[in-house]
Formats: sequence, C-alpha cells, structure tokens
Amino acid sequence: MEAHGSGFRRVLVLAFCVAGIWSAYIYQGVLQETLSTKRFGPDGKRFEHLAFLNLAQNVICLIWSYIMIKLWSTSAGGAPWWTYWSAGITNTIGPAMGIEALKYISYPAQVLAKSSKMIPVMFMGALVYGIQYTLPEYICTFLVAGGVSMFALMKTSSKTISKLAHPNAPLGYGLCFLNLAFDGFTNATQDSITARFPKTSAWDIMLGMNLWGTIYNMVYMFGWPQGSGFGAIQFCKEHPEAAWDIFYYCLCGAVGQNFIFLTISRFGSLANTTITTTRKFVSIVVSSLLSSNPLSTKQWGCVMMVFSGLSYQIYLKWRKLQRLQKKRKTT
Repeated sequence: MEAHGSGFRRVLVLAFCVAGIWSAYIYQGVLQETLSTKRFGPDGKRFEHLAFLNLAQNVICLIWSYIMIKLWSTSAGGAPWWTYWSAGITNTIGPAMGIEALKYISYPAQVLAKSSKMIPVMFMGALVYGIQYTLPEYICTFLVAGGVSMFALMKTSSKTISKLAHPNAPLGYGLCFLNLAFDGFTNATQDSITARFPKTSAWDIMLGMNLWGTIYNMVYMFGWPQGSGFGAIQFCKEHPEAAWDIFYYCLCGAVGQNFIFLTISRFGSLANTTITTTRKFVSIVVSSLLSSNPLSTKQWGCVMMVFSGLSYQIYLKWRKLQRLQKKRKTT
C-alpha cells in the first residue's frame, strides 16, 4: 500500500512537471510570436528590437537563480563564475539569432527548424570525430532533415507572410541553424564545466550563464549611443503593453527552467526530452490555431515527419537506457 502511494505521488509530480513545462513554454511561445508580429498602439509600430528579449530574459533569470541559490542550494565548491565566459558568448549570440529569425519566417517554421538539433550534432560527430552511428540513428536524422527541408521548400500562406516584418525564408532558416550550431558549443562547454566541477548545481549554471549573458548583452545594446537597447526602452515607454509582454515572456522562461530542473532531478534527462519535444509539437498546433498561421495538409505532413523522427530518437534512447540498467543489475 505504501509503495502504491509512493508511485501515485511520483505520477502526480510528473504530471505537475509536464503541466509546468507545457504551460510556461507554450505561453512564452505565444508571447514571442506576439512581440515579433504584432503592431502596437494607434501608430501600428512593430517591436523591431527582438534581441532585447535575450537581455531581459538574462536579467530575470539571473535574479531568479540568485534567489533560488540563497533559498534552496546547500552545495558548495561549484564552478567559479568566470568559467562561464566562453559559453556565455555563444549562449548570447545563438538565442539572439533564433529570435531574429522570427522577422523572416513564421513561428511554426522556426520551432520546426530548431527541432533538428541532432543534424549538426551527427554531422560534426561523423566528420570531425569519426563517430559511427547506427542505421536507426540515420533514419531519425533522415526523417527530421527531410521534414524540415520539405517544409522550408513549400509555399507559405499569404496570410502568414503578411504578418512577418521582413519575409526571407533562406535568411530565417540560416539564422535558426546558426542558433543550433552555437547551442551545440554552449552545451559542450557546460558539460565540460560540470565534469571539472562535479558539485556545480543547475542553479550555479543558470546564474553563471545569465551573468555573462547580461554583461555581453548590456555592452551590445547600451555600449554606444546608437545601441538598440535605447530604442527598445523608448518603445516600451511608448507602448506599455509591449513591456508587460516582455516581462511575462521572461517570467515564463524562468518558471520553465524550474520545471526542467525538477524533471531532470526526479525523472532524468530522457523524460525531460520527451516532455519538451511534445511541447514543441503542441506549440505549433497552438500557433496555427490561435495566431492564424494556417498550415496546409502537406505542411502538417512535414511536421508529423519531423516529430516521428524525434519520437523514434526518444524510443532509441529509452531502449539504450533499459539495456544499461539490465547490465548494472547482472553485474
């Protein structure tokens, strides 16, 4: 009976994590799309300073992680704050490119392109490090790459194009793939830091990354008189509605990080990958329904193709994990 109660509590915690990640990041996606496409005020101006979202996100997450460390963290001996300087550079440039892509392609297209992270990882692994991948892994990559490529080549509806600031599909997809490349370096650097400093907590990483992100973005946006940060502040003063959207956007990111850390600590990275992958699919559905980004039947087929590949990848990881657990039990 006690085991049954423990299992039920575990299911409730998992459901809580799913609800938290989905609600935080789906709403953040809605806000991100709103800020990139909406015309604010009677003058109908667009918010052109999308890179400012990264600075605002860095500041909110920096404050949030500092509070969490003071309230909950008991570990000491984590990585020094200066070790994050290089990862902070790529973590500043990469997300900025991903957000800027929304000026040129629709939100569903951006989400789909950013879901293909495995492609540059496998390409670099095979080309640079000589890693040999299995046939199922190549099938996953083919499904994702094929789905994204066909989606990119299909004609976007005129209604969706009319909402974009500067429609330019090649530039938009190029920015997304550069975002993935920078993310790959960021993740590798974070792994290296945690390997060198095993006592580093998730909150330590969040604090260090956002500290450097805040410094770099502040210099970029306010380091000279023509910096775009001044224009962003002025826009928010003239259009308070945009300022509130930015604040809620950042808050969603901070709350979402909490649920991601909770999921990984309680259920592992595989469960987190599954939740975040399904969240991306739901984000595309929500964007199509709420933001009037109609997708054709063929485009929905491409979306299904991409998420079939991602789902198959999750299954392969789960099967590999099961085999490892069996080996540990027998030894």
